[in-house]
Amino acid sequence: MLLVAVLLLPLLSVLLIVMDRVEDRLLDPTPSKRRHAAGRRPLRLVRGGHRDAAPGPAPEADTETPPAPRAA
Repeated sequence: MLLVAVLLLPLLSVLLIVMDRVEDRLLDPTPSKRRHAAGRRPLRLVRGGHRDAAPGPAPEADTETPPAPRAA
């Protein structure tokens, strides 16, 4: 019985340490890490993007034939 108590002591101490760390992370009111995108400047739109497109009208959708019904 003493042997079982001696063998369980390290296991229980590791479990206590792990649970203490998990509890600190779950109940911490302020996040210690910032989000990965925080602190970056906002994205800017590229001007003139539509002028660089290929000339000519955009391809139109085929509206003459109705779409076939799909099976559920």
